[in-house]
Amino acid sequence: MIYDDIKNSSKQFTWEPKIENASALKKFKKFIVVGMGGSHFPADIIKTWRPDFQVISWSNYGLPPLPPKELKEHLIIASSYSGNTEETIDGFELALKKKLNVAVMASGGKLVAMAEILKLPYAKVPSGVQPRSALGYMLKATLALMGERQALTDLSKLTKTFRSKSYEKKGKELARKLKGSVPAIYASPRNYSIVYNWKIRFNETGKIPAFYNLIPEMNHNEMSGFDATRSAAPLSRHFYFIFLKDKDDHPQIIKRMDVMRRIFTNRGFRSEVILLGGKNCWEKIFSSIMLADWTSYYTGKQYHAEPEAVKMIEEFKRLVAKR
Repeated sequence: MIYDDIKNSSKQFTWEPKIENASALKKFKKFIVVGMGGSHFPADIIKTWRPDFQVISWSNYGLPPLPPKELKEHLIIASSYSGNTEETIDGFELALKKKLNVAVMASGGKLVAMAEILKLPYAKVPSGVQPRSALGYMLKATLALMGERQALTDLSKLTKTFRSKSYEKKGKELARKLKGSVPAIYASPRNYSIVYNWKIRFNETGKIPAFYNLIPEMNHNEMSGFDATRSAAPLSRHFYFIFLKDKDDHPQIIKRMDVMRRIFTNRGFRSEVILLGGKNCWEKIFSSIMLADWTSYYTGKQYHAEPEAVKMIEEFKRLVAKR
């Protein structure tokens, strides 16, 4: 059950990934993580942890359109929680065809089977949960393939510093405030991985529409959509604005959030500020994601939805497979 998955999510940090066929894993400084949905979250989060880290998150068929010489400088990590994601397998097979350096992160499926046959390095993560609920496993496995030992040690310490359950009450209260509204979540570019996780959790667990954008970019376009005429104003009142505020953001971004919220309040729009905090970057990331987990879980319960089910996605996959 997804309730237990959320409650026990911090225990994932005690799990130690094992690299199979480790002797075939070369040392790289550049990486391309090919993955869809929750399977590309590790790459996104790594960029929040270290913005200078040389990792490309690729969520599409094929591979990034880089020159052949540059592609060879990267380790291609085929990341699919199920091991059967169509787009990821397509990129994996293209990388093999181009004779690039490839590794696999999955819980099983075709990717692990192929890695075993071809003696490719791979990290197998525990199965049995939704991909969005396996973030701790997938992040540690990805970092292990990248050789980031210190980061793995630091993540293991998270189990001792906080528990997901401690965010349940606040998440339940926020879900109550959001009832009947469409969340629009805003953050700085550095915190893209966090704000995108909020949006995805509202979609997949809460079963509601949700949108995100980054500040300052949205100040140059999106906000004009809420400066509506009288006849269009009712559209904007369906939104509930959430600002993910980080004291480490550029001072002007913090100022822009404050000014935006004041403008929205003056127009009668509802909003919420959520402070990102923690003793280190990992705590900052995962404390916010844990709050998003609980908020989206109770959002789904309010609408009598099944938080774990992804019926439309499964229907879509079946229809695509028939073509």
